[in-house]
Amino acid sequence: MSHLFSGTGVALVTPFNDNETVDYAGLEKLINSVIEGGVNYLVALGTTAETPTLSAEEKRDVLSFIINKCNKRVPVVCGVGGNNTAEIIHQLSANHLEGVDGILSVSPYYNKPTQEGIYQHFKAIAQATELPIILYNVPGRTASNMTAETTLRLARDFKNIVAVKEASGNMVQCMELVQGKPEGFTILSGDDNLILPQIAIGMEGVISVAANCYTKDFTTMVKQALQGNFTEARKLHYKLLTGIDLLFAEGNPAGVKCVLQRMNICSNKLRLPLVPVSDATSKKIDEYLGNK
Repeated sequence: MSHLFSGTGVALVTPFNDNETVDYAGLEKLINSVIEGGVNYLVALGTTAETPTLSAEEKRDVLSFIINKCNKRVPVVCGVGGNNTAEIIHQLSANHLEGVDGILSVSPYYNKPTQEGIYQHFKAIAQATELPIILYNVPGRTASNMTAETTLRLARDFKNIVAVKEASGNMVQCMELVQGKPEGFTILSGDDNLILPQIAIGMEGVISVAANCYTKDFTTMVKQALQGNFTEARKLHYKLLTGIDLLFAEGNPAGVKCVLQRMNICSNKLRLPLVPVSDATSKKIDEYLGNK
């Protein structure tokens, strides 16, 4: 059975105008582009959205806008995470989450909690909301790994913890998750360049950065792989591989915004401390797009 969050979810960028205000016209173009390109659901206010640089009011407005413009064409997931458990619980009760189909919650960063601390953090969140929760393990950003054992313990103990976005890049850990998961729990990828082999080992989808801009090829690749058509999926994987690497060459979402500017969807504007990609990477992106 296809889970609500299987297939391709896209972690939307937040377009900005030259004066750094949110570019809602660009965001609407992006929403329509990715839905028409075949994504299965939208993820608002994730890392890719430069969420740490958005004010509380901007976060509310961006989420409301995404829900409104999506207009139930696909599900909407909202990022609600951090390293202050009590604050996240407050956000879940205070924020307007009507129209949200699930939340994506990152494992606590910077504090470097133990595995028991990570478990207790997500236990508190699971008990504070009835919304489906996608756990997010990204040790490259959080400085601590959520082990397969901890993830599976949470999956077994809380029925509203329904999936994990696993971005450890550790294929053995991914296999342990697939092998040990309870029925109905979904293992998703957070690594665009690994999704093809990860589907081969039993993972069921991805929350993607690349789907912002290479939408049709990327979603087709994932769909073909999930249907077992690996020969077709492999062609698209290698067509996209260099392009995906370029998106992350100088950090996310700098590469994506460079490509989206070339697509006339939004400007190549980021908020500090992030900056646009260098001229050298920009040139490589242009070469890739010309040859794509």
